[in-house]
Amino acid sequence: MAEAVKTNVMRILEREGVSYLVHTYSPETGIDGVSVARALGQDPQAVFKTLVTQGKSRAMFVFVIPVAATLNLKRAAAACGEKAIEMIPQKLLLPSTGYIHGGCSPVGMKKALPTFIDETAQLFDTICVSAGKIGAQVELAPDDLCRLTGALYAPLTD
Repeated sequence: MAEAVKTNVMRILEREGVSYLVHTYSPETGIDGVSVARALGQDPQAVFKTLVTQGKSRAMFVFVIPVAATLNLKRAAAACGEKAIEMIPQKLLLPSTGYIHGGCSPVGMKKALPTFIDETAQLFDTICVSAGKIGAQVELAPDDLCRLTGALYAPLTD
């Protein structure tokens, strides 16, 4: 596949001097993360999805977890200091983040939101996250992603 058109995520990574690789896949692959990981020839444990939630306080939070995992809502709430959290309605994703479902990246959201990355990311030299559009992923060091997003590592899955 031809090199992906440069996304805002890639521009931010370049501006910040972060080393990254671009991986592209056919949008027909679907947005199921495990299918995307397979299409990229990557370990699904090293490919991460970005989930946007809202706490009881109405504050929004971002959680970045492996594509094959499920967000443990109790662990996520504990990580961000909320009594409870829930996924935001899909219709709020674009206006809240600037990204569509299947192309949401923790990098370059409309507004910086408190971000938490599953602690398993630290097991890998690099991880993949969305490049900000369906069909493109960026591979970068998890510590670079943490620094860029102001994220904290936390146990977020079962």
